[in-house]
Amino acid sequence: MEHDPPLVRDVLPALTAELVRLLEAEGERDLAICAYDLRMHGACGCADDFCQSIRTGTHVPGTLFGPDARGVHLLPDRGMINLDVLHGRIEYVEIIDRPDLRIPPSPAAPARDEG
Repeated sequence: MEHDPPLVRDVLPALTAELVRLLEAEGERDLAICAYDLRMHGACGCADDFCQSIRTGTHVPGTLFGPDARGVHLLPDRGMINLDVLHGRIEYVEIIDRPDLRIPPSPAAPARDEG
């Protein structure tokens, strides 16, 4: 049985609130609405301490977005937040120097008895 990835607002509610606020301030009302329903498809995976970026779409990492893509650069009070948008959907949220927005660790899986 396949499950939908968790909503960003459930994992990082402060990020969702900040994205909505910043997008509305930039006049990006449609993206602000989309930001509320973003799904967490995974962390960036780069392992850099300064990076808290997350994948919020199904785009294949490491491939180009194509001609319909655009970047949205937001102006947070601290750090850096940029969005990769494709066909009106936020596919990637680049978050730099914001340790407060790091994805919380998931509970450890129970140890298996190798017996």
